[in-house]
Amino acid sequence: MIEGIFSVVQIVVSVLLIGAIMLQAPEGGLSPVFGGGGEMYRSKRNVEKFLIIATIVLSILLISFSIAQLVLIPSGR
Repeated sequence: MIEGIFSVVQIVVSVLLIGAIMLQAPEGGLSPVFGGGGEMYRSKRNVEKFLIIATIVLSILLISFSIAQLVLIPSGR
């Protein structure tokens, strides 16, 4: 039961982390879709700051859940 919860949470956090990283890429990724191309003046500093903080928080969460799964769930069944 708890193994399934950890797995689902890790998948959701990893997908959100991938999305946050893709939105930060200035040349490729999803950034040009939302107006983040390098050819324009970038006045969306708050969005960029939010994406950086979200990336850091999601990375810490993913690492924490991975370590918690290793410690809390015994590998031998």
